Amino acid sequence: MTEYIIDERGIRDDLVVVVGSDAFGSGSEELGKNLMKTYLYSMTEADVKPHTMIFINNGVLLTVEDSPVLEHLQALAGSGVTIYTCGACLNYHGLEAKLAVGEVTNMYSVVELMNSSGNVIKL
Repeated sequence: MTEYIIDERGIRDDLVVVVGSDAFGSGSEELGKNLMKTYLYSMTEADVKPHTMIFINNGVLLTVEDSPVLEHLQALAGSGVTIYTCGACLNYHGLEAKLAVGEVTNMYSVVELMNSSGNVIKL
């Protein structure tokens, strides 16, 4: 079993969450978007948070201006969670100038982060 550390902020050093959609799960899009909002809010309240969150594909829609979860992501960033958004994905959606939380990253960094993490959760 791999050991991990949870720091004084509740950040778990080996946990990365990859968000590939603006909705949680498959099926009803409306329900999925509500579930994602609830999940991200719940994460702000959790005692243990991931070290890093990576937003790719349609997940980048959550990290830009007017996102319905922007407040939750800003709270997570403020609590020490590192937020990365795929630059190619922002470019694809024409949202390069609208990033509102975190930093832009590329696939090389995504691969490195995922490969060096002890635990990756894919949403």
